[in-house]
Amino acid sequence: MIIWGDDVDNEAQELENAVSVEKVRRWLQEVVIAHNFCPFAQREFDAGRVRYRVLEGRKSKEAIAALLDELHFLDEHADTETTLLVLVDGWGDFYDYLALLDRAQQALEDAGFEGVYQLASFHPNYIFADEAVDDASNYTNRSPLPLLHLLRESSIERAIANDPDVDLIPERNKQLARAKGAAFWRSLLANIHS
Repeated sequence: MIIWGDDVDNEAQELENAVSVEKVRRWLQEVVIAHNFCPFAQREFDAGRVRYRVLEGRKSKEAIAALLDELHFLDEHADTETTLLVLVDGWGDFYDYLALLDRAQQALEDAGFEGVYQLASFHPNYIFADEAVDDASNYTNRSPLPLLHLLRESSIERAIANDPDVDLIPERNKQLARAKGAAFWRSLLANIHS
């Protein structure tokens, strides 16, 4: 399910948004699902329970308002498992994005959604705090566009209950990313952009 951030009257902008969503869908299929970075993603993807919302503009207030709208949407639509907020304009600077992520987390908590939803982050230039910029493990969280990912805590809890090794997923993902090497992931993401 795709929704644009605002009513899109311009056909060119609508096409651009559709291309952005397609890049994110391909990344989800060709990176996250194909390499099993998230063993729970394929079921929701195949069932069409992933919502994509395109956010235009570089204003934090608008991004936070859209995030809060999505939290309310998820509350009212149990048939939608998760939302990927696709930030199509700006937010290319990873540190600006991290500042937005901090504000988004605070807004989630202030709105009373802590423990109900979790916020995950993906960015084209993602760098784990304890890793070198060129470490291949960063590709476990690198996406074609900046994303804010809203997940249901109840689904995470069910996944943890059904998979006692769920805590090992991040380390397994980092090992896989390093085994394939940064050049492999760069090429894969470049192919998604083409």
